Amino acid sequence: MPTATFNNLKPEKKQLVTQALLREFSAHPFADAQVARIVKDAGIARGAFYKYFADLADAYVYLYGVAMRDIHQHIDFQQASGYTAAGYLAYTEQFLASLADNPYRDLIRRHFTENEGALPIPTALNTPEKLAALPADEWAATILSHEVIRQIMLYPELKTKLLTKFTHTLHQLEGSHR
Repeated sequence: MPTATFNNLKPEKKQLVTQALLREFSAHPFADAQVARIVKDAGIARGAFYKYFADLADAYVYLYGVAMRDIHQHIDFQQASGYTAAGYLAYTEQFLASLADNPYRDLIRRHFTENEGALPIPTALNTPEKLAALPADEWAATILSHEVIRQIMLYPELKTKLLTKFTHTLHQLEGSHR
């Protein structure tokens, strides 16, 4: 998590650093990311980077969290809430649609293709404890929706087939729920 120093920056400066992180982590796998490029792009001293973040992993986790918050804020959770096949399908389709022209698209794709195994990212909604506490059908639908998003990001040409299978599976889960 970013330090209090970073959190107390003027919004313009915080945005400059965040945009530099986005450019770096969208263009390079985490293993090849460089603080040198980030600080040059942001116009900050190398020491300032380490006053803002513990290390590159900390900066990546911060940026990924920002991306997820920004993407999710455009999703109508009321339409997608509660366990129904239609709700999970609506959520997944809204998430995918929000990525269409999103500045975080390349970051998310790179996360799935190169960074996911290197940096497990905890999220407020999907901590292992929260997932484990869900009823079985909601747990399965949640895990499946994230996997469908991942596969569509990796194989966009399969979107229609994957969403069709997803819909069918959700209806099966919903039927077993009754």
